[in-house]
Amino acid sequence: MADEHQFIEDGLRRSQINEFFADELGRAGYGGMDVAQTPMGTQIVLKAEKPGMVIGKGGKNIRKITTELEERFDMDDPQIDVQEVDEPDLNAQIVADRLANALERGWYFRKAGHTTIDRIMDAGALGAEIVLSGKVTGARSRVEKFNRGYIKHNGEPAEEVVDHGQGVAVMKLGTIGVNVKIIPPGATLPDDFDVREDAEVPEVEQAAVDAGDEEGVEALLEEEPEEVPDVGADDDVDVPDEDPTEVIDEEVVEEVVEETQDTAAEATDVAAEEPVGDAEADELDELDEEIESEAADLVAEMEAADEEDEEDE
Repeated sequence: MADEHQFIEDGLRRSQINEFFADELGRAGYGGMDVAQTPMGTQIVLKAEKPGMVIGKGGKNIRKITTELEERFDMDDPQIDVQEVDEPDLNAQIVADRLANALERGWYFRKAGHTTIDRIMDAGALGAEIVLSGKVTGARSRVEKFNRGYIKHNGEPAEEVVDHGQGVAVMKLGTIGVNVKIIPPGATLPDDFDVREDAEVPEVEQAAVDAGDEEGVEALLEEEPEEVPDVGADDDVDVPDEDPTEVIDEEVVEEVVEETQDTAAEATDVAAEEPVGDAEADELDELDEEIESEAADLVAEMEAADEEDEEDE
């Protein structure tokens, strides 16, 4: 048999054994089981609210269960150990069976749900969730949830930490499924952390000040800031009377003139360093004249624009 088929076969067999114990030990408060294969046989640990009812008078009931396991499930020498549940309100399977019985006895589902989850939280659980699905009231089926505290729904903590329990309430209108999840007290979750008050925190050494720095940060902070002179209403403040646009225009003209002078000086320097022919000298003279004429035209345009602005004013 392939490994996949073996896993499916083992899971199906485990579910059938669990259903068998739930039917046989319902009145004893069946709270789940653990199955382990040992060299001596199959070790089964039963959790029950009332272990005396599981064992029976003189061990009669436990021998009957052992015989049925050998015949129905073909087990070799099953060894059953019964353990008492310390806190039944923290066992999800026992809580689910109790809630199903309460619904069958006629309890209103909302009252039964709130009462059950309050008992779970009073027992010290970190969180709990109860889900009722079916025809709780009326002909239509629906789902009702009751939540308290903190609960995990997925990941490894949902499988390892959360205790699951299922029950079925058979009503006149139909069956109601009961699903209970409980996080027991003291459970360790991946997102838990502790704050230790007695932990020793190493001191952080501040960076040493360079030898060239005469003053450190603390000395600078201790010094008083320089005083800024206050300007009162009676104090005279120099305010420029000129128009900002005129000042900007004059600066642009001065820059253009300086650029033309620089280019002319560079041209004369080049001419002094290298011998220039008559044709090249004529070209340089024409270039200087063109630059000077362009500068003069630019100055004339600026002056004309200023005059037009004055006339408009």
